[in-house]
Amino acid sequence: MNQQVTDISESLRKMAGEMQSMRKTIDSQYVQICQLNRNIEKLNKKLRLKDKKIEELTERLSHDENPDKNSTNSSTPPAKEKMKDEIVRRTKSLRKPSGLKPGGQKDHEGHRRNMVESPDFIEEHASRYCKECGRSLDDIRGRLVYTTQEIDLPAVIIPTVTEHRHYEKVCPCGCHNHGYAPRKRGGSPITFGKTVRSIVTYLNVVQCIPYERLQTIMKELFSLQMSQGTIKNIIDDTMEKSRPAIRLLEDMIRKSGVVGFDESGCYNRKRLDWAWIAQTAYVTLCFRARGRSARVLEDRFGDSLKNMVAVTDRHSAYFAIDFLGHQICLAHILRELEYLSELDKEQKWSGELRQLLRDAIHQRNTRPGEVIPKGTWITRLDRLLSQSLTHLNDNFERLRRGLVKARDYIFNFLEDPAIPPDNNASERGIRKLKVKQKISGTFRSDSGADAFFAIHSIADTAWKNNQSQYNAIATILSL
Repeated sequence: MNQQVTDISESLRKMAGEMQSMRKTIDSQYVQICQLNRNIEKLNKKLRLKDKKIEELTERLSHDENPDKNSTNSSTPPAKEKMKDEIVRRTKSLRKPSGLKPGGQKDHEGHRRNMVESPDFIEEHASRYCKECGRSLDDIRGRLVYTTQEIDLPAVIIPTVTEHRHYEKVCPCGCHNHGYAPRKRGGSPITFGKTVRSIVTYLNVVQCIPYERLQTIMKELFSLQMSQGTIKNIIDDTMEKSRPAIRLLEDMIRKSGVVGFDESGCYNRKRLDWAWIAQTAYVTLCFRARGRSARVLEDRFGDSLKNMVAVTDRHSAYFAIDFLGHQICLAHILRELEYLSELDKEQKWSGELRQLLRDAIHQRNTRPGEVIPKGTWITRLDRLLSQSLTHLNDNFERLRRGLVKARDYIFNFLEDPAIPPDNNASERGIRKLKVKQKISGTFRSDSGADAFFAIHSIADTAWKNNQSQYNAIATILSL
């Protein structure tokens, strides 16, 4: 009996020791579990931060690679843009509301079309029966009350066909005499005249109507069936006949003292080319190049660039050319300042600089023929450009540094009345390309692109000189 009691006591002591050992093990494992939980929580926190960072970077990347379409990066009209796209716009118009009601203003002298003295047709409108008694009024001479005239086109425009008969005369001496050029081998006996070719060229280049739509217009309005290949041949023929005129325009640009330059992207055969413009108040010259570097102008105009005052934007290629003088476009700067003023309405720097540029332009407009010293204007500009803008948005400091580099080219228009303060004329001249590409998307051949620029140069030059663009094209085709 005593032995059994001793065995139980020993067993209990062993069990107590084992339980104590197990408790220590459990405590140790609990500590490890708590430590692991803390580590897991830290890792989860890091993962959440990384997930948030990945989400932000993905959003930024998607914005750059697939941005929301608006009027600045697609054909989406401004009326269909999202509201957030209209809050701050870099290309905001510089025009200010006049406060006047639309339409003709008070004391404005109106204009109306004058009636012709000899109309082609006359129609008389008079009552034939009395509306009371029904008596015939054919034997009564009416009193003319008023006259109106109606201008219209023929309901059906039927083209005329002229047959040219080419005769050969044999002299008694045996000589065969031809009063005409030899017929081209394989050539069609039917051709289109100067008027048809002028209309086709005018509609395609000046009005930017594509071949397919132009084909429909010629058929439905003029009863002329022609293929798109025929239209292309007409445009190519106009291009060939315009070469002497293009050389003349280029010579006039070379001899000009003040020339505006600009360039814009031009999609051609699924690649990006560049459309260039060199223009004056009376001449426009557009051409295509594979790049937008300074070498394009140097190869085209050579040493004549040294005798020009260039009016350009702030594209770096223009500052690599040795021009006689330089004027940067103030309209570009004013639009940028307008954007900065909307971006941060608390600061005053952009407003002061904007007012300085506007005051200078106003001085030129009110004193158009005078030489205005630019010294005081440069002083006011230096005071603004010397300010530190690092506390503002990065766009402020970026613009300030850019203007510091172009400081000497901002107010040159004040000292030379022949220099404009902006490059808007060049942008208007090259805008036809953007209209063309909005409609057609791209050029499909080098010859088609070159023909467009050459004919547009001639048409725009005619427009600048208050001449008919259609007549200018018809004159080229008459050569």
